[in-house]
Amino acid sequence: MSIQTAIVTGANSGMGLATTIELARQGYHVIMACRSEKRGQEALQQALRQSGSTRIELMLCDLGSLDSIRQFARSFRERHKQLDVLVNNAGVVMIKRKETSDGFEQSIGINHLGHFLLTLLLIEPLKAAKQGRIVNVSSGAYKAGKIHFDDPHFHKGYNPIKGYAQSKLANVYFTRSLARRLAGTSVTANCLHPGAVGTSIGVDRNTGFGTRIMAFASKLPFFLTPEEGARTAIYLATSPDVVGVTGRYFYRQKEERLKNHALDDAAAERLWTWSEEQVGLQPEEKL
Repeated sequence: MSIQTAIVTGANSGMGLATTIELARQGYHVIMACRSEKRGQEALQQALRQSGSTRIELMLCDLGSLDSIRQFARSFRERHKQLDVLVNNAGVVMIKRKETSDGFEQSIGINHLGHFLLTLLLIEPLKAAKQGRIVNVSSGAYKAGKIHFDDPHFHKGYNPIKGYAQSKLANVYFTRSLARRLAGTSVTANCLHPGAVGTSIGVDRNTGFGTRIMAFASKLPFFLTPEEGARTAIYLATSPDVVGVTGRYFYRQKEERLKNHALDDAAAERLWTWSEEQVGLQPEEKL
C-alpha cells in the first residue's frame, strides 16, 4: 500500500501541530507548511518525537506572500506526484489592521486569499490521488460575517471582529464554490468549525500582545485543547464516513446546516472572481 501524503498549513503550533502529529501517527507522510524556519524546525522535532513517525518534513510557506506560495507549490509538485490531503489550517486574528507583502489586509489575505491560491496550485496532485481531500478550517464566526465587496481590505473602518468574520465566511464560500467546480472528480472539499480552542491565534508575534489574554482564556473550562480542536479536521481528512462528501460544513465531526447568508451562491461566485483577480491567477491555473 502506498504512503498517503498530507500538507498542513500553520503546522508549527496549536491545531496545526496537533493535526500533523495525529496524521503522522496514522501513517501519513506529512508536510508541515510553516512561515518561520526557526519555529518550524522546533515544531518538526516535537512532531517527530510525539508521533513516533519519521515521515514528517518541513517546507517553508508564507501565506502572506503570493511569491512564497507559488514557490512552495512548485517545490511540492517537483517532489510529489500526488497529494491525498490538504488541511488549510493557518489563521490569524489581527487586533490592528496590517497588510501582507502584497498589500492585502492580513485577515482576508492569509485566512482566505493565501489558501485560495495554494489550493488551486495543488489541484493536479490532489486529482492524482485516489480520493483527494481539501479541509478548510473555518469558524462559527462566519455567522457574523459579510463580504465587504466595497472595501474588502478595510482601508476604512477596520475592526478585528469584522475582519476575522469576513475571512471565515470567505472560507465557507470558497469551500462550496470549490466543491461545485470539482464535481465529477475524486477530490472533495469541506470546511469546519473547530470550536473555541485555546491557541496563539490572537497573539501578535512581533509584540507579544494578547499572550496573557490567551493564556487566561485557554484555562477557561469551555476552551478546547488544540488536540480536541483538531478532531474534526482529522475526521474530514481521514474518515471513511465522508468519502465522496463535499461542499459541507462540520462541527464536532458532524455536518451542520449553514446559515442562509452562507448559502448565497451569487456572493460566493463574486468572491471567487475577485479572489482570482487579487492573486493574479493565470488562465491555465483556473478551475
